Amino acid sequence: MPNSATPTHCPYCALQCGMNLTPLQDGGVAVVERPDFPVNKGALCGKGRTAPAVLASNVRLTSPLVRSGGTLVPATWDEALDRVAEGLARTRTEHGPDACGVFGGGGLTNEKAYSLGKFARIVLGTSQIDYNGRFCMSSAAAAGMKAFGVDRGLPFPLEDIPKTGCVILVGSNLAETMPPSLRYFTELRENGGTLIVIDPRRTKTAEQADLHLSPRPGTDLALALGLLHLVVAEGRVDEEYVQERTVGWEDARAAAMAHWPEYVERITGVSVPQLREAVRLFCEPEHAMVLTARGPEQQSKGTDTVGAWINLCLATGRAGRPLSGYGCLTGQGNGQGGREHGQKADQLPGYRKLDDPDARRHVAEVWGVDPDSLPGPGRSAYELLDALGGDIKALLLMASNPVVSAPRAAHIEERIKSLDFLAVCDVVLSETAELADVVLPVTQWAEETGTTTNLEGRVLLRRRAITPPEGIRSDLEVMHELAARLGGERGLEKGFPTDPEEVFEELRRASAGGAADYSGITYRRLAEENGVFWPCPGSVDNSETSEISENSKTPEISVNSEISEIPGDTAPHHPGTPRLFLDRFATPDGRARFAPVSHRAAAEEPDDEYPVLLTTGRVVAQYQSGAQTRRVAELNAAAPGPFVELHPRLAARLGAVEGDPVAVVSRRGRAVAPARITTGIRPDTVFMPFHWPGEGRANTLTNPALDPTSRMPEFKTCAVRVEAVKS
Repeated sequence: MPNSATPTHCPYCALQCGMNLTPLQDGGVAVVERPDFPVNKGALCGKGRTAPAVLASNVRLTSPLVRSGGTLVPATWDEALDRVAEGLARTRTEHGPDACGVFGGGGLTNEKAYSLGKFARIVLGTSQIDYNGRFCMSSAAAAGMKAFGVDRGLPFPLEDIPKTGCVILVGSNLAETMPPSLRYFTELRENGGTLIVIDPRRTKTAEQADLHLSPRPGTDLALALGLLHLVVAEGRVDEEYVQERTVGWEDARAAAMAHWPEYVERITGVSVPQLREAVRLFCEPEHAMVLTARGPEQQSKGTDTVGAWINLCLATGRAGRPLSGYGCLTGQGNGQGGREHGQKADQLPGYRKLDDPDARRHVAEVWGVDPDSLPGPGRSAYELLDALGGDIKALLLMASNPVVSAPRAAHIEERIKSLDFLAVCDVVLSETAELADVVLPVTQWAEETGTTTNLEGRVLLRRRAITPPEGIRSDLEVMHELAARLGGERGLEKGFPTDPEEVFEELRRASAGGAADYSGITYRRLAEENGVFWPCPGSVDNSETSEISENSKTPEISVNSEISEIPGDTAPHHPGTPRLFLDRFATPDGRARFAPVSHRAAAEEPDDEYPVLLTTGRVVAQYQSGAQTRRVAELNAAAPGPFVELHPRLAARLGAVEGDPVAVVSRRGRAVAPARITTGIRPDTVFMPFHWPGEGRANTLTNPALDPTSRMPEFKTCAVRVEAVKS
C-alpha cells in the first residue's frame, strides 16, 4: 500500500469527481480533496466524501455465497464458480445460448463493460445482453445519433458552461444529483448569463434559476415545440446556419408551427408570457446551450422530446459553435463509457453497431473469432428482464439492482424469482443479490484500477489505492475463471485477461476507427493528462499484438487542436477532442438533421380512477437503487427513507398530514410513504424518490411503456391515485 495519497475518482455519478485517497492505520482510506482535477477542483458531495464507508468488512460482502436449502451460505470460490459455470452450461445445453441472459451496469469500468460484452457473445454465444444504462440516457443517445451522427453526453467540456450566455436546463435537479457541478451554473450567472430551469418541481436547482418553468409531467415535447414556434414567429431563426449546416428544416418547422403558444399553454400549464420570456433569454445572447437529463428522456416519447430540444438549438444556430450546443447530463458513473464498448444489446466496442458487417468483421478480428459466430442484437433492458423465466432461463448479473431500479418492479422481482438460475456479482448483498443462487463478492473502485468515461466524454483513470480483503476478486477475474470453465478445450480464458491495462490495450484496438475511438489513449496518457477526450484515434502498433484494420476509418468529427507529443515518447499523439462538431457533424454529409416531431400524450394519462400524475427522481444523500448509499450511516441520517411530495391543495383534499403515511396507487401496484407537503410541486403531481425497496418502492408504480427507438421506459410519468392511510 502506498504511503502517499493515490489520485483517483469518485465511484458514483458521471461527474467522476477527482479525489485523493490516503491510507489509514486500520488499513482503510480517507478521502482528501484533489484540487488539480478540472471537473470538480476538489469539491465533493456527501456521497463522495463517505464512499470509503462501503469498503468496511461489516458492510460489504467478503465471501462467495451459494444457496443451500433456501438460504445463502458461505462457500469457497471454486465451489461458487463451479456452480455458476454449471448453471449457465446446463441452460445453454438444454435451451440454447439465448436462454442465458447477461445484465450489466453503468457503474462498471470500461474494461469490465468491454469484457462482459465479449463474454456474452463468444463464451455464452448469447444475444441476450443489456444493462441498466438503458434506463439512464438512451433517449438522448438515440436523438443525438439521429441529429449529429454520434452520441457523447456533452460535446464540450463543463468549463464552457460559465462562458455561455444562457442555459436551458431541462429535467435536471443537479443541485442534488451532482452537487459539485452547480458551481458552473453559479459562475454562469455571476458572469451575466441566465439560467432557465424546466421542472414540474421547485427543486433546489430551480431555486437558482432566473426563470423556472413548471410544465405538467410528460409535456416537455410540447414545450420545446412551442418555443420553436415562437422562434420562427419572432424571426429569430438563424437562416444562414440552417441552410449551410443542417437538413430537414422544412418538415421540422411545419411540425413546430402546429404548436402555437396558447395550445402549448393548455397542454403544459406554462403561460404564454413565460414561453416568450424563455425565447428572449435564450435567443438574445450570442451563445446559448440546452442541457437535458432524465426528465425529458425517461418518457415513452423521450427520443422525440430530446429531438425537439435539439431542433431549438439547430434553428437558432447554437449547435456546433463555440460556447453553444446541445448536451445531455449523463447520470451513472460510467454511463457514457458503459454503452460504448459492447454491453448494450445492439452494440460492439467503439460504439459500433452489431448489425454492421464491417463492424462485426473488425471486432471479430480483434477477438480472433469468425464474424458469423457473433450473435445479432438482443432485447433491451426492460424487455430482457420481462423475459426472465420465459425464454431466458439463467441470468448473470453485474453491478445492478433491478428489484429496486426497474419499472414495474414487483413484476420484475417475480420474473427474477422464476429463473432456473441467477448469479450476481456485487459489492454488497443487494435486494437482487438476495434472490440469487450464487453471489460473488467483487472489488470496488478503490481496490482496483480501471478507466471510466465521464459526462464530458473525458476518459479517466481510476487507480487502486488499497488491497481488497482476502476472499474478494475482481469482475475481470470472475470472467476469466468462468471462461476457463465454460470454454472446454478452446482456451477461451486467454481472451479474458485479469490485468485491466491488458484489457484496455485490446479495447483500444477494438474501438479503433469507431465513433468512440480510444485507440490513441493509454494508461500513461490518462495519468499524465488528467484524462483524454474521445474520439482520440492513434497508432496501436507499438506494444499491441495486432494492427488496426485498414478498413477502419474514424468518423470525421471536428478536432480543434493540433497533434502533440508526450515527453519521453517518440510518436505523435492525437490530443483528444474536447469540443465536437465545430467544423462538421459526424453525419455522411457533415450536416445536422432536424427531427420532424409532434407532441403526443404520455402512455398513461390521468382519469377518474387515477387522477394524479406521479414523477420520480433522486435525493442528494442517496444514489440510484441505494444498494451502497443506504449502508452509510451519515447518508441515511440525511435521507432515512422514502416520502411522497404533494401540494397543500392535494393534501387538503385527501386529509393528508405532514409526516403521516399516504398510499400512492397505480395500475401496477401500491407504495406507502410519509407525506411531505410543499408548494414546490404542481397540485396535479406527486413526487417519490426511487432509492428504497419495500413498501415505499417508487418503481412498484412506474410504467414500463417503452420509447419505440431508445426502448427507454416511462419512469417520469404515470397515472396514480393518492390515499391517506388511516392508522
